[in-house]
Amino acid sequence: MTLDVEKIREDFPILGKTVNGKKLVYLDSAATSQKPAAVIDAVTDFYRNRNANVARGLYSMAEEATREYEEVRDKVQAFINAGSREEIVFTKNATEGANIVMRGWGEKFIRKGDRIVTTVMEHHSNFVPWQQLALRTGAEFEMVDITKECELDWNDLEKKMKGAKLVAVSAASNVIGTLNDTKKICSLAHEYGAICVIDGAQSVPSMKTDVKSMDCDFLMFSGHKMLAPFGSGALYGKQELLESMDPFLYGSEMIRSVRKEKSEWNDLPFRFESGTPDVSAVIGFGVAMDYLEKVGLDNIREHEMGLTEHLLARLPEVEGLEILGPKDAGKRAGLVAFVMDGIHPHDIAAMLDSDAICVRSGHHCAMPLHERLGVSASTRASVYLYNKKDEIDALIESLKNVRNVFR
Repeated sequence: MTLDVEKIREDFPILGKTVNGKKLVYLDSAATSQKPAAVIDAVTDFYRNRNANVARGLYSMAEEATREYEEVRDKVQAFINAGSREEIVFTKNATEGANIVMRGWGEKFIRKGDRIVTTVMEHHSNFVPWQQLALRTGAEFEMVDITKECELDWNDLEKKMKGAKLVAVSAASNVIGTLNDTKKICSLAHEYGAICVIDGAQSVPSMKTDVKSMDCDFLMFSGHKMLAPFGSGALYGKQELLESMDPFLYGSEMIRSVRKEKSEWNDLPFRFESGTPDVSAVIGFGVAMDYLEKVGLDNIREHEMGLTEHLLARLPEVEGLEILGPKDAGKRAGLVAFVMDGIHPHDIAAMLDSDAICVRSGHHCAMPLHERLGVSASTRASVYLYNKKDEIDALIESLKNVRNVFR
């Protein structure tokens, strides 16, 4: 089904904004998505009408807030097809999810001589935790390479999988956009006796995710990349693995009892949710998922692929521009990073901003990947359900102007 993008755009107040006297062109959804009015209103409505701490008060307003908050856990469970609500841990973002696994499972079960495997295409949030786990435990740390087509090197993966105890891979690269076959990776990891951790930050917002079918052991993703407020996200973990883990943060609500001599931990998933949560962000997270499901993830992915195809087709019109990653829109997420000969990405982004075009520049929290590609930084344009082809056309014309200025 073709999306009615103009109608969708009406739901996003910020898209009517002007910058430097020009209409905003937002092409940075891989960094964070814009928020529909329904999400903004839900956050405001909570503070106006139900502002109370959850899982603590017995008065009606607190119980109403708790009920609404916990209903979002059920929505997350359904959104990724998890087996039970106990397998859904609320987090601030995907980064926190990775660190919960690293501290709670990794530090408990990884030993000296074990092998941890990740890839060169990972975001730092799915790289640094495992690097540090290896340094702390004495485990081997292996980084799987990519092919010249910027796809995962399966031969290298299988070679490095031998002896692995933990494998961590992104479903989609936030730089080269590469989509990884997570089901196949999880199956291979299990064949070698390893658990598999999937970073879904760039895939969950626009692609149907089924953790049962994928058979991943853990999956983390951020709400703010899928229309939800900052400070919302989730970690999925198989129940038996979560049960075996130690808490990451200690304090209130993650306990069952506290005595001078010892403390006992709460049931799942609450033992991993210490302290007062950002209730309003979680409520907004629920509304965001409702919005995405109403539009339809298959429809969003189809729209995203069409825009990406248009972007890949038009970028070569810019002299001296090199696209990073697969050239097939069906093999990548809705983002394209590129470099321009003789022009620093920061200069490109600054000039695009003068035309009210928002893109990301830098290493995108993926320094090992940029080093592997032989560049220090890149410029990235990313699309989502509210973007249009004429915005990509505006980007191309602005990039041509950048080239003319830097001749």
